[in-house]
Amino acid sequence: MKAGRVTELVVRYLILLLAGLFNLTLFYAVFTPLTVYPLYWILSVIDSGTKLLEGNFFYFRGEFLEIIEACVAGAAYYLLLILNMTTPMKLKKRMQSILFLMGSFLVINIIRIGIFAELAVSGSEYFDVAHNIVWYFGSTVIVVAVWFLNVWLFKIKNIPIYSDAKDLFEDVIRKGKKTKKSKSPLSLLRTKVRSLSGLLDARSAPRTEVRGLSSTSTSKKSK
Repeated sequence: MKAGRVTELVVRYLILLLAGLFNLTLFYAVFTPLTVYPLYWILSVIDSGTKLLEGNFFYFRGEFLEIIEACVAGAAYYLLLILNMTTPMKLKKRMQSILFLMGSFLVINIIRIGIFAELAVSGSEYFDVAHNIVWYFGSTVIVVAVWFLNVWLFKIKNIPIYSDAKDLFEDVIRKGKKTKKSKSPLSLLRTKVRSLSGLLDARSAPRTEVRGLSSTSTSKKSK
């Protein structure tokens, strides 16, 4: 694995670690106002008497409604960020993907809260059932649906976490094979000894031939 690839991998997971600190404070700080003010505008369209009070309270159709952290669903945004940051992709595609994931969930969540606000003030008998279903399963289903839509839209081929783990594993195997192929110091010494012996043999071979010639010439003179 190249040095740049390793650095990019470390940075991605470090961002995830830092983003998850302090009980997801960063996500609630960003997405609470992004949820409250558009929701206030929507409720104001439905009822002109809607008021936004301190502490994220709404006065809507004679009822007081509060937007709590569970409504903002900071954990869902963090899960979407985890899916994005643990998937290898180019920087431009990653930024586009993050904007799509966060923006899509934000819009869906605002619509969801608006529907439940209407059900709550209208005294619908289905409010508690619908709210409990969405509370336990709704956010997870929305996150999964938004992620797979994101995968299709941006043609993402890699798999979160698995692709990074696979690359690291293959890199370890590749380096292990290179280590096995590399010669040990003892084998290198043996190779040098053999090459030196071959060199000495090559040098001694011409001398033997010269001696043979000189002995032949001496025998001719004696004749």
